Amino acid sequence: MFYGAMIWDPWLILAQIVCIQSLYYMSLGIFLWAFVGTQVPELTLKYFFNHSLVTGASVVGWSVIAAYIVNSLCGAACMFILVERAKKCLDFTVTLYIIHLILCVLYHGFPTSFLWWFVFILCVVITALFGEWLCMRRELKDIPMRSTRLDV
Repeated sequence: MFYGAMIWDPWLILAQIVCIQSLYYMSLGIFLWAFVGTQVPELTLKYFFNHSLVTGASVVGWSVIAAYIVNSLCGAACMFILVERAKKCLDFTVTLYIIHLILCVLYHGFPTSFLWWFVFILCVVITALFGEWLCMRRELKDIPMRSTRLDV
């Protein structure tokens, strides 16, 4: 898919969205386990989707924030691996975080915290820009050319 004609393939797009979303939550779980799991007796889904836990008033809240920010870098790596095109990174990043917002709203209601929105937008920006940067580096690499000169 990286080179050649681009065709409209909705099944590929859906598969990419599902893979990116799955990898996002898997890596978020690893980072929450590493950062938050040492401070709480039980790590549950509330650390994934409860916006009231993203707070600067406790060490656990700062750990949740750190897990989200570090996970946004992993999201950029997922964009680099699965999306492969810089011009598609923003679309897939926004899709990823809109799905996350919908799940947060369904789990605990609409987020009203300024800090949650700040972290959310910061993660979107980090994932999109770093993912685009990684993809552009690949796209701008020189294509190796072999000499096909015939000796006559």
